[in-house]
Amino acid sequence: MSLSESGIDPRNPVIVGVAQIKQRPDDPADAVEAIALMTAAVRDAAADTQAVAGKDALLENLDLIGVVEGAWKYSDPGRLIADSIGAAGARTAISANGGNTPQSYVNDISLRIQSGELDVAVVVGAEIIWSRRRQRRAGITPETTAQEGVEPDERFGTDVPMSNDFEVSRGMEMPINFYPVFESALRAANGETIEAHRARVSGLWERFNQVAVANEYAWFREPMTAEEIREPSTANRMVGFPYTKAMNSNWDLDQAAALLICSAEQADAAGVPRDRWVFPWAGTDAHDTYAVSERRDLHSSPAIAEAGRTLYELAGIGPDDVDHIDVYSCFPSAVQVSANALGLGQDRQLTQTGGLTFAGGPLNNYVTHSIATMIDVLRNDPGSVGLVTANGGFLTKHALGVYSTTPPGGPYQAKDVQEAVDRTPTTPVDKDYTGPVTVEAYTVMHDADGPTEGLCAVRTPSGARSWGRVTDRATLAEMVETEAIGRSAELDADGLLQVG
Repeated sequence: MSLSESGIDPRNPVIVGVAQIKQRPDDPADAVEAIALMTAAVRDAAADTQAVAGKDALLENLDLIGVVEGAWKYSDPGRLIADSIGAAGARTAISANGGNTPQSYVNDISLRIQSGELDVAVVVGAEIIWSRRRQRRAGITPETTAQEGVEPDERFGTDVPMSNDFEVSRGMEMPINFYPVFESALRAANGETIEAHRARVSGLWERFNQVAVANEYAWFREPMTAEEIREPSTANRMVGFPYTKAMNSNWDLDQAAALLICSAEQADAAGVPRDRWVFPWAGTDAHDTYAVSERRDLHSSPAIAEAGRTLYELAGIGPDDVDHIDVYSCFPSAVQVSANALGLGQDRQLTQTGGLTFAGGPLNNYVTHSIATMIDVLRNDPGSVGLVTANGGFLTKHALGVYSTTPPGGPYQAKDVQEAVDRTPTTPVDKDYTGPVTVEAYTVMHDADGPTEGLCAVRTPSGARSWGRVTDRATLAEMVETEAIGRSAELDADGLLQVG
């Protein structure tokens, strides 16, 4: 059946090939470098198309190779890939940092295909942090292809600081600091006790673990019960209360993934069987305030909510029409905030991969894996609808996408909804305040020997937000047993907090 007979717009973007690779050799000397994994993933994605014209037909016509920024030193990895696969005419791109990047890439590339600017493109990324660490420990010099004097043709996205100097000065700098603070804010918003909350969240993560166990590409596939996930142990120490290691994103891994996207007419010309086609229907992008301190509250995301409303409108669906979901899952709080904003019940299956703890969190590239997994899920359930969410920073940068084997009712649509998000009220920040405050949210950071400090978001009598640190060991021990949110405290000029 021809495209016109099928009612398919020849310019509709379609994902026709996906690939995932996991490298875990017994001998670290056998591990290959990241560019080799990326190139292999691109070739595998081309083979996955099952194109009658041959696995190289689409690669030879590549217009763009979009590489997801990673923990490697290549200046233009896309050019290395292009030279390897014979795609001399392809433009190359490297993204900014952020876990939102792969879905944002798909949104942008799909629009460019729909408009006729591009015909064939690939999104690819890889990390080899696991093997590099082991090579160095073994005294092996890691192999790295050198590049000098080259730059990509395009830069995709912009790097923006995710925390400011004030937040860093008060201990709020890393994901492991911010996400458990969001978790405590969710607990308070839900009116849960500490124990009831820990039980619920570890139950959520147990369901993610079950999916990872069944996922051949997942990095960690050992079954864990909810109790094993939430209770500290030698192998699963507490990191930032209430998160044990098993509730934190894991980037100690070697993984690669690629997505091959083209116009429907290119897929048809290459003879890609229709049962390989998955259409992006719509996409949205937005960000919450870059400074967490300025956010309206610490348990919700206006950006995800607005991006979700617009996505549903563009796709012509509602949350109940979504059959398969993969919510970005670096930490449990990210899943809950996204699900709440998108109208997705937390009793639903919210992952297809197993999440960044168990399936793996390869820095910025997890969502390339989650989209690849979603493509296979949709191929095996023709006509169903899939939703993928992506998150960068500290619940900061967001990208969403809807997919189906059924073609969209019209041209692909994507929209940046930042203008609407920016109308959301923010919270004033008082960096110089000293005096009485109320604890708004908190975490207690731990090392291998136990609690080290409490990191607290606090509100001043005027409603402004500040941050404080608790160092008294007796108070730290109490804060993991008894709810501290809502308690009165005293904040001094050095940011130390005495909790009453």
